[in-house]
Amino acid sequence: MADRLELQGRHGKSRVRVSRVWRRPAAAGGHVIVEWNVAVSVVSDCLPSYTSDDNSAIVATDSIKNTVYVKAKECTEIVSMEEFAVILGRHFTSLYPQVSEATVTIAERPWERVVVDGKPHSHGFKLGVEKHVTEVIVKKSGNLLINSGIQGYSLLKTTQSGFEKFVRDRYTLLPDTRERIVATEVTAWWRYPFEHVSQIPSKSFCFTQRYQDVKKVLADTFFGPPDVGVYSPSVQNTLYLMAKEVLNRFPDIASVQLRMPNLHFIPVNLGNKENPGLVKFADDVYLPTDEPHGTIEATVSRPKSKL
Repeated sequence: MADRLELQGRHGKSRVRVSRVWRRPAAAGGHVIVEWNVAVSVVSDCLPSYTSDDNSAIVATDSIKNTVYVKAKECTEIVSMEEFAVILGRHFTSLYPQVSEATVTIAERPWERVVVDGKPHSHGFKLGVEKHVTEVIVKKSGNLLINSGIQGYSLLKTTQSGFEKFVRDRYTLLPDTRERIVATEVTAWWRYPFEHVSQIPSKSFCFTQRYQDVKKVLADTFFGPPDVGVYSPSVQNTLYLMAKEVLNRFPDIASVQLRMPNLHFIPVNLGNKENPGLVKFADDVYLPTDEPHGTIEATVSRPKSKL
């Protein structure tokens, strides 16, 4: 720049809410509905708009918002959130010469098909809890990065958890235990190995199904077998085993990032001089609290090839 300053900018549109319905007959599985909260951010060569009054290279954010609805309309066949993000990214980087990169982030509101009298309803849905999310970066060259994840995945077990033999010093008040409630709200992100739009598999690969698969593996590893469970010596160990199992099960996932706050259930003991045993804890009454809470997070990746 003439004034010897460096400028790196991007712009886009956030919180673009769009819903799409695909109306299939009941025999084909019934209607499918998605509700997405979309954010698009583009890297664009529009420097004069920052340094002067020249807006000629700016793709208006209102145009970006409108494009989301146009592309949703054009998807006459069911698409996953990840596929839709790639469609948007490729559109912005191919249509506009000045756009070199597009980042598309989508969070899905979890509408789940209801079951009535043991049968899936053809057009009835209820709102779930945890959210499917994705972030896709597409470059003009066709290079891309696809991350998918889960937000708000609450898991709890009432036994088979402990925490002991940790660092002890003058600040430590926490006692060792081999019996406690463990609860967390998992935020998970995983990265797919596709590095170019040409590497994305055809319809034989379904991002939505992989999301369901990963969610199940995370929960199954956390809980263990239904009759006996599995002992957790720490949230750290459980986190690692969950991520490891995802990588072992799915070769199409390159890395897993997990954030698992330790949401505490504090044993309740109440008493006074007159009634010292008003409430005597016996693994039964707890005070649930998430403030403050422990925070444990890690990324587990496959080793990179030395070739």
